[in-house]
Amino acid sequence: MSEKTSPSDNLVTSVAPAPTADDFAKTYSEHKPRILLLYGSLRERSYSRLVIEESARLLEYYGCEAKIFDPRGLPQPDTEDDTHPKVKELREIMMWSEGQIWCSPERHGSMTGIIKSIIDWVPLSIGAVRPTQGKTLAVMQVSGGSQSFNAVNQMRVLGRWMRMLTIPNQSSVAKAFLEFEDDGRMKPSSYYNRIVDVVEELVKFTLLTRDNKDHLVNRYSERVESAEELSKRVNQKTI
Repeated sequence: MSEKTSPSDNLVTSVAPAPTADDFAKTYSEHKPRILLLYGSLRERSYSRLVIEESARLLEYYGCEAKIFDPRGLPQPDTEDDTHPKVKELREIMMWSEGQIWCSPERHGSMTGIIKSIIDWVPLSIGAVRPTQGKTLAVMQVSGGSQSFNAVNQMRVLGRWMRMLTIPNQSSVAKAFLEFEDDGRMKPSSYYNRIVDVVEELVKFTLLTRDNKDHLVNRYSERVESAEELSKRVNQKTI
């Protein structure tokens, strides 16, 4: 490797320490994992909501604190400002959470506008705090027809954009109208078992990462930018 292309020529070493095991937390939070659940349909019998309710029961069984956000009354982005009560409620519960589950119906081969609107109300940063960065995420979808993965794939892209740690597992419930009893509880099936898998995995990843989330997503490029801005302020020729 030539001297010109050597990493030492381009790397700002003062903000690029080599990661070590000592960087990670040695003690762990003792409170229950805090999981926020979002669904993407306003129908009276919303199957995405029913999946979320089943997931919340599982989370509580696994020792978590689960909160479901009700999207009814949340305005479309840009039609109100962030002082709207539902927007404030959403942002507060986003900040509270350590992990999240999103479930959307697949509509026209995509996640619904409802689930997208929920996320669109959450900025990448509020002041100096990033409300979703480093938090765990599980994605699920329900379909009226055969099994598909369009919605979960799109939500994975959205979760990555929101700087979340999306777990490997996911759930897609086909012909969801056949999978629930009249009382809204899910029938025994391989689909239900997969939801258990996803919830269990989310809890594990949340316990593993929640005390290190800021460290895991701390980016070199942003540290370089911060160092340059600091240098400009400190070395001003005129004040």
